[in-house]
Amino acid sequence: MPPVTTQSAETDVLVVGNGMASHRFCAALRDLDAGHRIRITVIGEERWPAYDRVRLTSYFLERSAERLLLAAPQWYSDHGIDLLLGERVARIDRAAKEVFTDSGRSLRYGRLVLATGSRPFVPPTEGIDRKGVFLYRTLDDLDAIIAYASQCRSAAVIGGGLLGLEAAKAVQDLGLDTHVVERAERLMPRQLDETGGSYLAREIERRGVKVRVNHSTEAVTGNGAVTGLRFVGGEILHVDMVVVSAGIQPRDELARACGLEIGARGGVVVNDALESSDPSIHAIGEVACHRGMVYGLVAPGYQMAETLARRLAGGEATFNGSDLSTKLKLLGVDVASVGDPFASGESQQVFEHKDPAKGVYSKVVLGEDGRRVIGGILVGDVSAFELLAHHARTGDPLGVPVASLFDANAPGAAAGLLSDAAPVCSCHNVGKGTIRARIRDGTHELAALQACTQAGTGCGGCLPLVKEILKTELKALGILQKNTVCEHFAMSRKDLLHAVKIRRVKTFDEALDTLGAGDGCEVCKPVVASILASLWNAPIIEQTEIQDTNDRFLANIQRGGSYSIVPRVPGGEITPEKLIALGTIAKKYDLYCKITGGQRIDLLGARVDQLPEIWEALIAAGFESGHAYGKAVRTVKSCVGKTWCRYGVQDSTAFAIRIEERYRGIRAPHKLKFAVSGCVRECAEAQSKDVGLVATEKGWNLYVCGNGGARPRHADLLAADVDEETAIQFMDRLLMYYILTADPLTRTSVWLEKLEGGIEHLRQVVVNDSLRICETLEADMAKLVATYACEWKVVVENPVKRALFKHFAGTPAPDPDLRFVREREQKRPAHRPQMPDPAIADATNGGAAWWRAGEIADFPEGRGIAVEYGNAQIAVFNFSRRGEWYATQNLCPHKRDMVLARGLLGDKAGEPKVACPQHKKQFSLESGRCLSGGDLRIQVFKVKLEDGAVHVLLPPVERLGSALECGAACSTAT
Repeated sequence: MPPVTTQSAETDVLVVGNGMASHRFCAALRDLDAGHRIRITVIGEERWPAYDRVRLTSYFLERSAERLLLAAPQWYSDHGIDLLLGERVARIDRAAKEVFTDSGRSLRYGRLVLATGSRPFVPPTEGIDRKGVFLYRTLDDLDAIIAYASQCRSAAVIGGGLLGLEAAKAVQDLGLDTHVVERAERLMPRQLDETGGSYLAREIERRGVKVRVNHSTEAVTGNGAVTGLRFVGGEILHVDMVVVSAGIQPRDELARACGLEIGARGGVVVNDALESSDPSIHAIGEVACHRGMVYGLVAPGYQMAETLARRLAGGEATFNGSDLSTKLKLLGVDVASVGDPFASGESQQVFEHKDPAKGVYSKVVLGEDGRRVIGGILVGDVSAFELLAHHARTGDPLGVPVASLFDANAPGAAAGLLSDAAPVCSCHNVGKGTIRARIRDGTHELAALQACTQAGTGCGGCLPLVKEILKTELKALGILQKNTVCEHFAMSRKDLLHAVKIRRVKTFDEALDTLGAGDGCEVCKPVVASILASLWNAPIIEQTEIQDTNDRFLANIQRGGSYSIVPRVPGGEITPEKLIALGTIAKKYDLYCKITGGQRIDLLGARVDQLPEIWEALIAAGFESGHAYGKAVRTVKSCVGKTWCRYGVQDSTAFAIRIEERYRGIRAPHKLKFAVSGCVRECAEAQSKDVGLVATEKGWNLYVCGNGGARPRHADLLAADVDEETAIQFMDRLLMYYILTADPLTRTSVWLEKLEGGIEHLRQVVVNDSLRICETLEADMAKLVATYACEWKVVVENPVKRALFKHFAGTPAPDPDLRFVREREQKRPAHRPQMPDPAIADATNGGAAWWRAGEIADFPEGRGIAVEYGNAQIAVFNFSRRGEWYATQNLCPHKRDMVLARGLLGDKAGEPKVACPQHKKQFSLESGRCLSGGDLRIQVFKVKLEDGAVHVLLPPVERLGSALECGAACSTAT
């Protein structure tokens, strides 16, 4: 190892490589060099700037490189960093301190930082260069895999280590029958022992991936393209694609070529100052060999990056090695390795805990005293990882018997035993003490805590511990952490649901009077509406005063205040006659048409007064409500199945239609999406849905609690090879259990993550009836199924309900402010023009007069409706629960749409308010101030009732100006 030298920082730093370690180095150096004294240039070989390789598998679900980026190119320019992308360094001239790129460019340096990372290790195998063999390393590799997978049914991943299992997850997400091939006797041989490897293999196979250990690949077979793998001994595995992810090798070729010292197993040899044998050249990350070790983990690379940044900024920091403890989630299975888990000796003690039913295995190697942690292995339950890793790193003795850390009755206990010095987030080197200090300084929300500490924003593995520390610290501070719906209901949604059920509450007012307080708000009203619908299945239109605008008008509100219409198309199957009907209706009402991701046709741009008329035509054509507006079953996506597809093994379309017609209209804490695939190719993407079914030769694999949205989550396998009737039975139980226990607006994916015991607990409840409640769950679901009615049919056939669908009180006239423009042969909402702010008369001063807005009967109870005053629009609210009336401008100053009258009424600490239906901005009905924070305000007007009519105190029409001018002025009114 080269000796440590001390030199002052040069003025120019050239970084070769633009991976995770490179980005961390640049960020750390700029934090220490805010004046941009040091000039930094970065050369990246890929076309993308630095991205998160830890989350590569998410690319297969999101297909978005931008979401993986650690920083956009603009970040580099904003920080005074020159970034060269798509360029490869070809040669280093150490004597001239100059590098040359493959484009002919030459750049001089004062300090050169090699952050070239590693390349996949490709075992010397016959046929490894055949078409259909891919590496798993870069975004370009992933794009190639995705493109080729479309013509494949099955794939094998060579490599059963960390990278191989990550690749297997990605391949499985593409819908391929997936095999993992490992030449060692167990999976992850560097981190797990034989028992841990077997537990991991069993859990992975339960998730649909086939595992072959102790299999050495002799050749990739095929005539031009891949047809399979041949193993030593002659066995052949038939697959259509092969992904090689069998380890890494440092990319040290530049260093070798210029004569730098290289480690015995590769890598640029560096000292504790991260200097190579040339003091002006440094190496960090996976290309560096420090004390004979090449690290293949993110955290050591980050530590190197920060150490070198401090040194080049003038500090004396050194890198003294990094702990190899790591925590991972592989194919949905939690795995962790601590210290040296393979240590052995006569004086050492070994603690083991096994729970095959839950797939949990824990092993801790202890010193002679039974308190000093030497190493450990955790599979299935890694809650003790941070504590064990801290004690293995520091040598401090455990303060409790090791067995107590695995007590199933004390979840999260390990978090409280960590010292303040213990690191919690290895990615960002954040200790428990830092997190506690921020909490004690007043940061009491998880998102804010993450923002100010960065803990949990890297790989995300420490997030459960961060949450536990926050919870523990708030409790210690005496801050009450009640799981309540809102200020009006001091109980959880689960408790509120049970109370409503037991007391047989049928209305919101009854719920407030018997179980809550105040006048409600935009949070609890939809929650109670959902509970009432889930329990009694009464038409949602009966509770219009507590429904948000989507449920109130049975359509999704869009920009400008128009609505979209999504008829149900069960299973995605539709006749030509129905397609023609949709086209005819869309053409008649000039609706924008778009195919949705859930195999539906979205018709956008309908006025609120047009909705009943349009739905009357749709119902006549055989359609019914698609519930795209509700927290309900949205879609059941399907492929064509065995009816048409040459690969299909079950009739996925027929089953999807049966499922959708069974669960249509059922309300839940959040929206629900289903999918049914006719074979393991998974064309319907069932494993990214709340409920997904994938056909097998024997029946159906039932996957649950997936999510393909903003936080993608792969669904877990609940039951395998079940017939249709059993699948329906399990889905009935699952959905009712979710409805009865989930918090408001909680997707099934988050619900499962919060559920103590996770998927195994859910399996015990739903499949094995461990709580003895399945009979009740099935009966409750049967009632909901039996009482279904199309909500739009109820409205269309009832003149009183149809009359509620209008913009203005007392007249069917449409909203004149709803404007569209043409684009790509269809209409879209027009952008709001920026208007000047003309003076506006104060309604409390001279010139104002009482104006008759309409008959009292024109204003529905418990809600608002607009009235037209000259060219301006006024929102009038009949807050019947309080026995009070209010009036405001109808334009919401946030996005400048005429929609405030459709907002939900409520109160905040007794102050009456309205919540805009677009983005939930809350405004006081008394003062007009924005209760959500910020400088926005609305103009408010006095209201009185006289001679059976509603009167509003308003300035003269000419002083209000046009509707848009009123909005511009009112947004700044005081």
